[in-house]
Amino acid sequence: MRLYKLTAGTLLETDTEIFLGPELDWDQLLGREHLPKLLKSEAAHWEKISEKEAEQLKSEGLLAPMGNQEIWAAGVTYYRSRTARIEESKDAGGADFYDKVYVADRPELFFKATASRVSNPGETVNIRKDSTWDVPEPELTLLISPSGKVQGFTVGNDMSSRSIEGENPLYLPQAKVYQGCASVGPCILIQEEMLDDSTQIRLEILRNGKTEASGETTLAQMKRKPQELADWLFRANTFPIGCLMMTGTGIVPDNFTLQKGDLVKITIDGIGTLENKVGLI
Repeated sequence: MRLYKLTAGTLLETDTEIFLGPELDWDQLLGREHLPKLLKSEAAHWEKISEKEAEQLKSEGLLAPMGNQEIWAAGVTYYRSRTARIEESKDAGGADFYDKVYVADRPELFFKATASRVSNPGETVNIRKDSTWDVPEPELTLLISPSGKVQGFTVGNDMSSRSIEGENPLYLPQAKVYQGCASVGPCILIQEEMLDDSTQIRLEILRNGKTEASGETTLAQMKRKPQELADWLFRANTFPIGCLMMTGTGIVPDNFTLQKGDLVKITIDGIGTLENKVGLI
């Protein structure tokens, strides 16, 4: 089932029916365990609507499907990401670190964004004025319950300054955390079963209406599994209202940097497409 946060209400799509419900407290909602069962029970009291009505409501505006949850992220979980990070940091002497973390037991985990730094679907994500090399990172993003169980999935855009991070790995927070540094949506796929390894992630970046860069990968290319990453995050952390976690990227456009006005489209099979324009901050 797919759960959408509307500007005025909540939309739930199942395989056979669509329900329109009231505005919800998303801190309370995502802070619950066993969401599939809970939402089925709640939706029984909501209004059934048609697919046409649902599409109209989505077109009027979607919000990031979260409350005040923190967003965390994992790095170097795909071989392609490992290669790109080694290349960008070789002049700074940090290349060995990315090779080592790729094969280590402990993953690279870092804080990505508070809710106030997250852009809604359709809104603007930002690149930094003091950066010269910027990319979107298309990432499967996990919804993790307070007990540490993965119980949903969404599309994530981890905006990254490769020039700042490549200058020195210690600059990672500045390369990753700033206003408009992330977007998630358009919905959360609520399910406790893991996605199939054949699930495809696709990136398209349009400039002046034309495709400037694109790429695709599958979850089969991920070295670490979603629940494994969640277990590491929860080793010495608590999240009373749950959290979101980006799981790394396997798509890194070569010889490309974002420009103000670009349109970033990220699609994950079974979830949907997240679109954001690029701004400058």
